[in-house]
Amino acid sequence: MSARKISRKYSVALIRVTETGPATYSLEAAARLAGVRPEILRKYCRLGLFGEARARPETDPIFDDDALYELRRFEHYRRNYGMNRRSLRLVCNLWREVERLEAELRFLRGL
Repeated sequence: MSARKISRKYSVALIRVTETGPATYSLEAAARLAGVRPEILRKYCRLGLFGEARARPETDPIFDDDALYELRRFEHYRRNYGMNRRSLRLVCNLWREVERLEAELRFLRGL
């Protein structure tokens, strides 16, 4: 039996990361990234699913990564569980309340 030497080559790459601000998306860009029509996203805004600031029709809403995550979450429930858009408001409020309570619980456990 002959012993084989396994030779592995490793390479190192240096990557320069620059500090940038949070990503923002227009209504059309957010709709495209989430795979929905802009009209559906406008309806979600009018229903107040993204908060009062985006619910006003006179302003052009700007979305961040968190809003994009929520949009994908809404669409997942709508497509996979057949939830209508109006029931999403209730579910959205429940998600936010659970997240708030979880944050409060983490804070209290940290004391």
